[in-house]
Amino acid sequence: MDGVPEPHTGWTFLTNHARVLAAIADNHNARIRDIAAHCRLTERAVQKIIADLEQDGYLSHTREGRTNTYQIDPAKVLRHPAESGLSVASLLSVLARDEADRASSGQDGGRHATAT
Repeated sequence: MDGVPEPHTGWTFLTNHARVLAAIADNHNARIRDIAAHCRLTERAVQKIIADLEQDGYLSHTREGRTNTYQIDPAKVLRHPAESGLSVASLLSVLARDEADRASSGQDGGRHATAT
């Protein structure tokens, strides 16, 4: 079926919420379709994750014509008690550094990440 990512089995180190947040940090105007493709999720899953992040104050958006522009609250603290005191900015800086390293080594098809 076209447009549906391959299913993933097994566990991963990052949650889908972290992946979506990092994709939005990389492009604040990203379309849900593009975020889904990058994160290998369905568009519906990305919509649900964005709604979760907005509901808890990690993310907000403004509508400009047909485009959403997302704003991330970098000072918001991560939810799990083991990460209490760590901010979204801390998480995104680690993920952006990894993306930049992969981009410079050619492992990501030329994408470059920036966290703001």
